[in-house]
Amino acid sequence: MKPPPPEAVRASAPLPASFYARPADVVARDLIGRLLAVESPGGRHVTRIVETEAYLGEDDLACHASKGRTRRTETLYGPPGTAYVYLIYGMYHLFNVVALAPEVPHAVLVRAVEPLEADLPRTDGPGRLTRALGIDRSHDGHDLTRPPITLLPGRAAARVATDRRIGVDYAGAWRDAPLRFFDPTSRHLSRPPARGRR
Repeated sequence: MKPPPPEAVRASAPLPASFYARPADVVARDLIGRLLAVESPGGRHVTRIVETEAYLGEDDLACHASKGRTRRTETLYGPPGTAYVYLIYGMYHLFNVVALAPEVPHAVLVRAVEPLEADLPRTDGPGRLTRALGIDRSHDGHDLTRPPITLLPGRAAARVATDRRIGVDYAGAWRDAPLRFFDPTSRHLSRPPARGRR
């Protein structure tokens, strides 16, 4: 899908907090095609979201909140429209969006984005995109309705496909839940869909 022109992106207001005040699976689907804008001392980068995963609170065994409220998961219990950023394997930051309502720990992992600029390194994976855009733990708890990280309206994908989430084989019955959402036309997905699961 052709991205919006740069002048339209510059004029776009961030998505309001009310956009995020819905269940994570609804927000995750609706984020496909939206724009992720990150400002840093090096400039402003805008990318198109092409892949997400939804995590549905304490009952979802793949969600961090399934283990209860901890120092690490405190941000998940905050207001919708907050950034939840954590470190895995001591080297990869993952960027999530808190959804639904305060005290109800729903979140959406942004798994892949499509660069709208030629000079960005690879963004086809949750660790790669944060490295390319300069997102790290210092952004945990950030209000996504204001810079330096905002999500913009963009253009919804013509079709959104679903699949099981990646790397959650430990999650029992939740393992096969169709909570991964993606633009099947994008060349920037973190992993191709499983055969027969689109």
